[in-house]
Amino acid sequence: MIRVGLARTQPGYGDVPAPFGPGAAYPELRPLYGDRLDLGPANPAYAGVRAALLGAGLDAARFGTPAWNPLGALVAPGRRIVLKPNFIRHWNPAPDGTLASVVTHGAILRAAADYALLAAGPSGSVEIAEAPQQDCDFGEIRRIVGLDALVAHVAQRCDRTLGLIDLRREQVETRDGIIVARHALPGDPRGYRVVDLGERSFFTGSGLDPRRFRGADYDPGPTAEHHRGGQHAYLLSETVLSADLVVNLPKLKTHKKTGVTLAFKNLVGINGDKNWLPHHSLGSAPSGGDEFPQARLLDRARSRATELARPILARGALLGLFRALRRFENRARGGRDFVRSGNWHGNRTTWRMCLDLNRCLYYSDAHGLHLDASGPVRTVMTILDGVVAGEAEGPLAPRDVPLGVVIAGTDPAAIDLVAVRLMGFEEEKLPKVYEAMRDAGPRITAVHSISDVGVREVDADGFSTRDLALGAVACSRTFEPHFGWKGHVERRRG
Repeated sequence: MIRVGLARTQPGYGDVPAPFGPGAAYPELRPLYGDRLDLGPANPAYAGVRAALLGAGLDAARFGTPAWNPLGALVAPGRRIVLKPNFIRHWNPAPDGTLASVVTHGAILRAAADYALLAAGPSGSVEIAEAPQQDCDFGEIRRIVGLDALVAHVAQRCDRTLGLIDLRREQVETRDGIIVARHALPGDPRGYRVVDLGERSFFTGSGLDPRRFRGADYDPGPTAEHHRGGQHAYLLSETVLSADLVVNLPKLKTHKKTGVTLAFKNLVGINGDKNWLPHHSLGSAPSGGDEFPQARLLDRARSRATELARPILARGALLGLFRALRRFENRARGGRDFVRSGNWHGNRTTWRMCLDLNRCLYYSDAHGLHLDASGPVRTVMTILDGVVAGEAEGPLAPRDVPLGVVIAGTDPAAIDLVAVRLMGFEEEKLPKVYEAMRDAGPRITAVHSISDVGVREVDADGFSTRDLALGAVACSRTFEPHFGWKGHVERRRG
């Protein structure tokens, strides 16, 4: 039985300022902070992380004592730990949503950092590493999430260093959805590694034409170049691939291309160049693509215009004209939704890319790729932030859902299954989850069916627990999917 910890806590982060103190003198923090722990006000999110780790069964026999070391059950002292949050973007354009449903909250990150520092010990290291969307202002993320305050607190209160790395090599500025400027970034100080899955890729046998792949930038060349002739290559962070333990810290929210974000999707942020990542395949579903559902004249014309514009935009020419056209298009929509860039339930590209990245991480270590191993060579601990979740136009413009849950475990499919049930969605309708479960290998999950997953539900104080079968995990209400997924992902009543 694969165990998942499901913690129930308050459905909000409260008025806890950075650096998000635990709010209580938990005994296990004394070896880390001694008498210098700054408690701060009550912190329901921190308590939720603590309870979820207990529910996951990590070092449970010592819970409540100074010796409790949950992540120490997964990594030896003196090792390197990387925390991988979701910092996709620094704003939410939805009028009824906040950044709380977009990015991993600082209170979740603080709890994960404390337990990682405890596990690594004085001779080990802990780093926060993420590759946000290209137009994300990482300085704003640092301010909003309280990262600088957290880094300073760790240095002052426990004489340790908490690293912070923006894994991107480039940041862009956009106006009206058009890239108007590019800025080079230092990127990963340890560099990047090309990982080629070859025939072990989830794209193998898909029938998708790599020449149709489109990525995150105007030039489709790099996307197709690294996914052709039996090659399926990704440019990934050396900091992440050489870590001894990766702690995945995703948000619980909907997603326009894969239905949901959750554990599997969050690993998109370990790459160094998003244009190596196929996001959709050019053309309609009947023509062999997955850019949009039907071969309607308007959709074909919009797609053709986009293809004609790509080389011009890649040169940085006629930006004013294209910005004006994009504003006209948005006004012409009149509030109506239309599918573009593979933002719908028929996208057959993005979920494969996501699972490929998981396979790269689970079968890579500091010495290389080990696809012929009998099982994953790496453990990834996932702590899913669902204190405030997101519905509707995720992942960039979700509406807040005060949910009050934190989910923890070492199997990504098990984590995602619990979250999907809480959202009122059906896993068989989410290829990113279902295809991982039925894949022949190399396996990235030990879950083959929902009967493989057991849930230990824990309240935030860690004292009230109960064991549930996955089928007994119920949602209080069904989340609203992204419009491209409505009617295609919700669980059937009864």
